[in-house]
Amino acid sequence: MDFKTLTQYPYPSGRRVMMGRSGAVATSQPLATLAGLEMLRLGGNAVDAALAMAIALTVVEPTSNGIGSDAFALVWDGKLHGLNGSGKSPQALMPEKFAGLETMPMLGWSTVTVPGAVSAWQALWKRWGKLPFDRLFEPAIRYAELGYPVSPETARAWKRAEQIYLPLTGVEFQAFRQVFFRWGALLRRGRFGAVRHMRRR
Repeated sequence: MDFKTLTQYPYPSGRRVMMGRSGAVATSQPLATLAGLEMLRLGGNAVDAALAMAIALTVVEPTSNGIGSDAFALVWDGKLHGLNGSGKSPQALMPEKFAGLETMPMLGWSTVTVPGAVSAWQALWKRWGKLPFDRLFEPAIRYAELGYPVSPETARAWKRAEQIYLPLTGVEFQAFRQVFFRWGALLRRGRFGAVRHMRRR
């Protein structure tokens, strides 16, 4: 990039330079990015915005993010802090379960770890958050209840998941089918979907 003019981009993607005085947020999904902006407008800080976006991504981009996932964070408050929110193996899962395996199974409970994302969100909020914790969930709850237009990339990933998971009949896969394929197939791009298992009860 030509840093003198900020107009010469070496890559075809041509992402534009952003400038401002009140902060900036970015995600892979515009609706999640709006969740971060909403927190800043409510008086929240960068950690509030980051958490709200991460939470919203579990709804609007469930093919890449989930409440059953892990989380990692770097936070600068004059000093660099790192957080490892990766989950551990289940306590009752013994090494004998994997005897004779050369690679980890791609499907099933054997590769599932204890989720670390939600506890990581809470740890970050307790130390640096400014807004009430439940306020950070409001955009995600709104998307889950009212629905949202499925983006092309998410629709493509959902299609790949359809080919993998819909043929599976084991009881451990039924909850996944009921939540993400309750329509009997994927949601195609532009269609409105509501992930109602995550809504406010």
